[in-house]
Amino acid sequence: MKFTKMQGIGNDYVYIDCFKEEVNNPAELAVKVSDRHFGIGSDGLILICPSEVADCRMRMYNADGSESEMCGNGIRCVGKYVYDHKIVNKKEFTVETGAGIKNLTVLEEGGKAKAVAVDMGIPEITSEVPEKIIIDGTEYEFIGISMGNPHAIYYMDGIDDLDLEAIGPSFETHERFPERTNSEFIEVVNDHYIRMRVWERGSGETWACGTGATASAVASALCGLTGDKVEVELKGGNLLIEWDRESGHVTMTGPATEVFQGEFDIENL
Repeated sequence: MKFTKMQGIGNDYVYIDCFKEEVNNPAELAVKVSDRHFGIGSDGLILICPSEVADCRMRMYNADGSESEMCGNGIRCVGKYVYDHKIVNKKEFTVETGAGIKNLTVLEEGGKAKAVAVDMGIPEITSEVPEKIIIDGTEYEFIGISMGNPHAIYYMDGIDDLDLEAIGPSFETHERFPERTNSEFIEVVNDHYIRMRVWERGSGETWACGTGATASAVASALCGLTGDKVEVELKGGNLLIEWDRESGHVTMTGPATEVFQGEFDIENL
């Protein structure tokens, strides 16, 4: 089976072009290809599929095989793939996701998609602002934001010192979040710049999370910590998030990179 390895500021996935390939058990395949020792190595698997309601469809699976509604870095890479490989022949197009249809705009350089802007839709506040929670005996405050998938945003200093491998699972699986949640740990630098680390539901700590950056920027603006246009620094790079309060929509802009193409034998994974 042919695949393409792509990454958006370090958030890397294995992409399969289902316009050409057929995947029968994507959850099982996601676990196998994501393994960084015995597989290809990635944060998960993304299928690029035909759609009856949009220009294409994205299905996204975490490294543990669970399916997620949406991935901000992943959808930018989907946008780059379908543009560069001529599946779509326009710079503005739509992608069907588990969180609804998203509008994408390609920023081109040399005939290829260099970056992609994504209308992430309208955020939904899912908590008190802020809401208190006790995790492993320590009280925290978080802001819950859904971007079609769940996020809990925590503000603190010294995020570089956090041992997310140790504490991340407790944040993800707390009883407050019956379907588990993505957890963002935020350090505010100034009114237009924040730093973020993320523990993703089903994948652990990743180098970037587009929906998480979007949710964190909205939460920061909502609390008056920043303006409505925020640059978010993640381990893998930076994203620009702009919240239009009048329409309610949030736009995320960032790079997308094709790393390599290859072919694997499913039976040997």
